[in-house]
Amino acid sequence: MQLETKYAAQLISLLEDAQDVGMPHVVVQFRPQEMQLQPDHLSLFGTVGEALDYLDRMDTDYLPVDADYLIYYQHSDQLLEEIKQSNLLTINQIDMNLNNRDNLREEMKALGFSKKLIAEMEKNMEKNVPEFTLYDSIMGNKGVVDIAIPFKQSTRSEHYYLNKFDVSLNKGGKVLEEGQRYLVIAKGEENKYRGFHNAHQAIDYFREKKGDAELAIGKDPAHKTMLATMENGKVSYVVKEFQRTFNNPAVTQTFYVENGKGFTAEQAANLIEGRAVHRDDLANSNGMTYKAWVLLDLKNAKDRHGNFISKHYHDPSYEFDLSKVLDKYQVKELEDPAKREKLELALRNGNRPLVTVIKDGQEMKLHLETSPRFKDLNMYRENGAPEKREQFLKPELSQTLEIGKGKAQTKEQQQEQGMSV
Repeated sequence: MQLETKYAAQLISLLEDAQDVGMPHVVVQFRPQEMQLQPDHLSLFGTVGEALDYLDRMDTDYLPVDADYLIYYQHSDQLLEEIKQSNLLTINQIDMNLNNRDNLREEMKALGFSKKLIAEMEKNMEKNVPEFTLYDSIMGNKGVVDIAIPFKQSTRSEHYYLNKFDVSLNKGGKVLEEGQRYLVIAKGEENKYRGFHNAHQAIDYFREKKGDAELAIGKDPAHKTMLATMENGKVSYVVKEFQRTFNNPAVTQTFYVENGKGFTAEQAANLIEGRAVHRDDLANSNGMTYKAWVLLDLKNAKDRHGNFISKHYHDPSYEFDLSKVLDKYQVKELEDPAKREKLELALRNGNRPLVTVIKDGQEMKLHLETSPRFKDLNMYRENGAPEKREQFLKPELSQTLEIGKGKAQTKEQQQEQGMSV
């Protein structure tokens, strides 16, 4: 029997799984015409008694009369060790692949991707799929942020790499339910359709159709909700709830990952919606690390790589101290150290946390947002309407502000009087 076999990885996986479920006893049946040990040569049992009973039955009743036919009992620990010793190159590759999987799992955790996505990644790696993309969506303040994470296997090894992920802000819209896709269906041929995870990929493909077509959402054409229709290559109808998404182009950005470090999924979603994010592990061209608030310049043209240019407000040299700025305002959550820490973390990640503020002795709820450029905070009602932040300053600061305004007005009046003389 040849233990150096191309089935070593499958055999090892089978035996280790059998041990995990309490079936460590093995009867090996090896046919002389089969030169390499294979998984179907093994029969697994929970007790040594069961294995020996099976061996005895096969030996007396079922085996062909052939001196080269092997059948014997062996504990899985011993067989595993023999297979590993006979297939060291395979074992090294398995170890490398497991390390690659574990490293990618930790990178995805650090980048804030869901357990569901991590499980999907592992399944694709186990199947040795050479190239695949994972999809997720986050409900933002301005619409749905779709995320696409491409994985590609190295041409020199079986290793996979996570080098980047793409985000797309689709204004309006909603997060798809489990199993749903955007569907572009050729009219009258409902079995001919194409599914998309991203709304604007579906919209672009739909607009390119020449004949009659339908854009829908659902698990398949039999379970769909219509969003738009096309007749003779022209869009004829878009449902009201989908018009904002359909008529506004997606805002897109690619975020790069280097050695497992980069913007998290949460931070990327907030950046594409126009909010600032704080990073303390950025590196300059000389490899020196620094801290900064980062904001995408969404109002100007993209660079030659199709990305918005980012603005960096260095910390502490730009003098935007979040903790000190928060202390200017009457925010109830700041009174509790644990809530304060949670609030500051949310703001650093670019979120819009809901807080309780005091105005004229009365409590009200507002969303906070950092504004590093102006070294302050923006404040919004729950319906999105902006509020003047000066209304929520602590009393002593509010008085100082009023005194400053009064002096400025007096000076302006004196200047005007001087000019009129």
